[in-house]
Amino acid sequence: MNSRMISEILLPIAGTLLFYVSYHITHFIYRRWTSSLRHVAGPQSSSWMFGNFKEIRGDPQLTDRWREEFGPTFKFKWLFSTSELYTSDIKALTHIVNNGAIYRRAPSFRSITAMLLGKGILSVDLDQHKHQRRMLNPAFSVTQIRLVTEIFVEKAVQLRDIWSRKIALGEKDSEQVDVLSGLRCMTLDVIGKAGFNYDFDALEEANGRPSELNEAFTELLYSPRASRYAFARLVQSMIPVLRSLPAPWRAPRNARTKMDGIANQIVMESKANTKLEGLAAKRDLLSVLVKANMSPSLPESQRLTHAEVIAQIPTFFVAGHETTSTATAWALHALSQHTAVQIKLRNELLTLSTDNPTMEELNSLPYLETVVREIMRFHAPAVFTRRMAMEDDIVPLSKPYIDKAGKSHNSLLIPKGQMIHIPILAVNTDTEIWGEDAREFKPERWENLPDAVSLVPGVWANLLTFFAGTTNCIGFRVKALLFTLIRAFEFEAAVPKGGIRPKMSGVSGILQTPVVLGEEEKGSTLPLIVRPYIAQ
Repeated sequence: MNSRMISEILLPIAGTLLFYVSYHITHFIYRRWTSSLRHVAGPQSSSWMFGNFKEIRGDPQLTDRWREEFGPTFKFKWLFSTSELYTSDIKALTHIVNNGAIYRRAPSFRSITAMLLGKGILSVDLDQHKHQRRMLNPAFSVTQIRLVTEIFVEKAVQLRDIWSRKIALGEKDSEQVDVLSGLRCMTLDVIGKAGFNYDFDALEEANGRPSELNEAFTELLYSPRASRYAFARLVQSMIPVLRSLPAPWRAPRNARTKMDGIANQIVMESKANTKLEGLAAKRDLLSVLVKANMSPSLPESQRLTHAEVIAQIPTFFVAGHETTSTATAWALHALSQHTAVQIKLRNELLTLSTDNPTMEELNSLPYLETVVREIMRFHAPAVFTRRMAMEDDIVPLSKPYIDKAGKSHNSLLIPKGQMIHIPILAVNTDTEIWGEDAREFKPERWENLPDAVSLVPGVWANLLTFFAGTTNCIGFRVKALLFTLIRAFEFEAAVPKGGIRPKMSGVSGILQTPVVLGEEEKGSTLPLIVRPYIAQ
């Protein structure tokens, strides 16, 4: 191939790329200089490419400090210096929550999720989302949540026994344990059993039996390289032309391949079992979904496709796996630092004579309820969430903001396409809402809450933790785990106070997982001293 032929091939490609880049840069500059929010103050950005993104990723508390400087409503820069509006104003957040048709997950978020999970409930929008949600509702009934709780207790007992054997093999009466690793394996086993009647045997990995899926999850979501994978997906979601290029690392492809392979196998087996055993066969979430989807009374046009059913499985993996293990790990961390709370909780848990409590029995324990609520407030698994305005809108404010010219505003004119940063953790620990002790872990606060808490637009316990509309079933799961583990063990800190810090991780990079300060290269981990509890 001579140079002329090469030029004929490369020049059109280069010209197309140049036009693509020029168009988007021009569009970006036009939007920036004509935006109704251009006068909103905020921190300076040191990089056109990264904006304030790297600073926020490296320090989940950074936006709190900006809030003290600029007030509850300000603007910062996301990747490629795109504008992001931050607001912790309760009146504004209530408006956003109540107008879900306007403020929706951005296409970039759905793209990130679809890259890894497929077109499941977390990756679709509007009618598709409503359709999938309607089909999934039977799988999240009270009966199903009760079943999941029972399996959580069963697997928590298995984890308890594994840790007990590990301690017994040592020379001391206690052992340093990475509790996050054990909780990840346990919750993966629960999701397999309760979700799909499938045995992943991730807990047995601790006893020498490897789990390929768990290894893939660990590499993808919790390893030192996890942030690179998340960043690569984020960049691809923001620059669509890059989605056609192969991923630079094998881990995302391997994880997706493993999940798709296992998911297809599970769905085919579930469909076969449903046909053989009738429409009242298994009780796992997938079987309930398949049963509803195969019902003769359901019109063909309303049924989920095979691909849509398969896509729910990796969605269950992540949604049920990440949040529960992370929330429970933070719970054990908090209890290891607050011995009095741990003792009081254990004394209440021991009032039940069974090792296998029902959901109703767990809900009858008032202090367990307050501890779980405080965990979800103080250590919310997701630090923030984001929404995009799908049309122009006016957002009211309870506290006026002062623009760069010193003018006061009681509302914000939000342009179509504007990204809004919703600081879940900041609202959950706002001293103006929760009182001067808002940044302290204090379960007793739930016995007498400030009036301002009732204004927080949360779907459970007036917490912004579940902003996205998820139900409080994660509370049942954490309760089941704490019931078994706190009755069996005493937990103590394994590193000095302040030695554990949050690190942003997860599929979309909004979850906070624990890491040891100075050992971030090891990835997410939570070492604790674990000692069997012996009644006095």
